[in-house]
Amino acid sequence: MGFAVPAAAYDRFMGRYSSRLAPLFADFAGVRDGQNVLDVGCGPGALTEELARRVGAERVAAIDPSESFVAAIRGRLPGVDVREGPAEALPFDDDAFGAALAQLVVHFMSDPVGGLREMARVTQAGGVVAACVWDHAGGGSPLAAFWDAVHDLDPDAAGEAELAGGREGHLSELFSQAGLGDIEEVALTVRVQHATFDEWWEPFMLGVGPAGAYVAALDAVETERLRERCRAVMPAAPFEVTAVAWAARGTA
Repeated sequence: MGFAVPAAAYDRFMGRYSSRLAPLFADFAGVRDGQNVLDVGCGPGALTEELARRVGAERVAAIDPSESFVAAIRGRLPGVDVREGPAEALPFDDDAFGAALAQLVVHFMSDPVGGLREMARVTQAGGVVAACVWDHAGGGSPLAAFWDAVHDLDPDAAGEAELAGGREGHLSELFSQAGLGDIEEVALTVRVQHATFDEWWEPFMLGVGPAGAYVAALDAVETERLRERCRAVMPAAPFEVTAVAWAARGTA
């Protein structure tokens, strides 16, 4: 899937968007001072850092299956309880948290409903479970232009449009299947400025996620062809990328 990469590579690829999404998502989840909060699929810690700012590092736990991401958070946020493991088997007690959040990870869970059930299990009764996923199916993802260029050249490429939670209403469906109550779904929008085309393109060469894995499988000629197709579909620099994420919350 393309996540066995250094934390710095992920930050350069997705951190420019996820760091802006994190405060909007935490607001939507209603994270407040005094709560114990869990960040599921924390990556290098864009949301973890936001949660620590809000409730204090000692009240935040985080988990991710990537050893490099876990090590990065332990270095950056030493007060956070960071563990290595999957969302589908959380190593925390029942009712341990007031809120459990998953930013940009449900679509990569091997069992999204199972992962959400685990988040509900470790959340106190009446507490909030929340998740968000880029609008991959509706073209609102920050990667939409990249995948448009890919499909111009390779119509059969898989892309990310079919991943769980990436279309309007699907997160709510998954929440319902996981047994959560009082479900609400909204769209969250972030905007990122890019000074040059190369500044936008270069992180796709780092092998991160499905997009990075796709580029990594190309030869030099194919990579240059895709690069130039991306240049053709992107606005003249400097330009702004507007990205939309679907976010859902429910009660445990």
